[in-house]
Amino acid sequence: MRRILVTGSSGLIGSEVCTFFSELGWEVHGIDNNMRAAFFGAAGDTRWMQYHLQKVLPAFTHHEVDIRDRKAVQQKLQELRPDAVVHTAAQPSHDKAASIVFDDFDTNAVGTLNLLEGLRQVSTNVPFIHMSTNKVYGDRPNTIPLVELATRWEYADDQFAHGIAEDFSIDQSVHSLFGASKVAADILVQEYGKYFGMPTCCLRGGCLTGPNHSGVELHGFLSYLIKCNLEQREYTIYGHQGKQVRDNIHSYDVARFCYEFIQTPRCGEVYNIGGGKGNTVSILEAFQRIEALSGIPMRFSYVDTSRTGDHVCYYSDLRKMQRHYPAWSITKTLDDIFSEIYAASQQVEQASQTPIDVPIQ
Repeated sequence: MRRILVTGSSGLIGSEVCTFFSELGWEVHGIDNNMRAAFFGAAGDTRWMQYHLQKVLPAFTHHEVDIRDRKAVQQKLQELRPDAVVHTAAQPSHDKAASIVFDDFDTNAVGTLNLLEGLRQVSTNVPFIHMSTNKVYGDRPNTIPLVELATRWEYADDQFAHGIAEDFSIDQSVHSLFGASKVAADILVQEYGKYFGMPTCCLRGGCLTGPNHSGVELHGFLSYLIKCNLEQREYTIYGHQGKQVRDNIHSYDVARFCYEFIQTPRCGEVYNIGGGKGNTVSILEAFQRIEALSGIPMRFSYVDTSRTGDHVCYYSDLRKMQRHYPAWSITKTLDDIFSEIYAASQQVEQASQTPIDVPIQ
């Protein structure tokens, strides 16, 4: 039985990867220490997903390991000797990073280095997939000429008709400290691939989403937006008239790409992984979509100041991924994504309102 190690296994992408490979018959080992609860409080807590995976996946083992702990990481890799590693653990918020600068860098950059070097001591032939981010490009996408439409911004330059490609510069831009720590990790993953010949890749994610997302205001765009609508909470738009555009990819399609890469790995590759132009949506358009599903008007406020390093318009050019891995494509549409998150959020909302029966003593 082949063995995979997944860091951040209780998170959105990590849990999807665990489930996907378990269903393929792999032995799955997850590393997670619920740092999201420390970063974002109770709303970001992912213990529920850990317990769910332990309950429903027969070949899943949870390991309470902090990836900042170099010795513990090295020991775990030596013990497990996995056939593949998918690294999704991270401090994921560029807003939060400014208030926890060392935790952010130690988690995102040093934690990634601990895993890479620990794996190199075990084998240089094990595929290593790193969930990077489109924030490595900083605010350079904002230098692309845009045209303003009724509900969104759109690229005015035909060169970007398919979106942002992997050769777009990451230099001379404002990244946020989160973006800077993820750049460091991204470059390390590339370098271990190119310098040591290890099969590694960076997946520079757009808006990664799905029904298992524990969305909070600082991270988890669609999940948090839908949660606000259902709970009739006020959603805050930060700048750009609410017309800022993101491409959304379902966690299942990310897991599918991880499988394709592991089957035919490459050394030191970079891929922009997102929903592509077909899965783009602005904040205003997302409001319209969830209102149509729930029948609940969206409550929101507007702050004219945008977030530091935020993209006005970003979507991924998927052509390189599809050239290298023609068996892979987007299978979950934007309609699918909204419907699944809405249904899952409804279930959570209903469960929270269900009285708990207490036996009479």
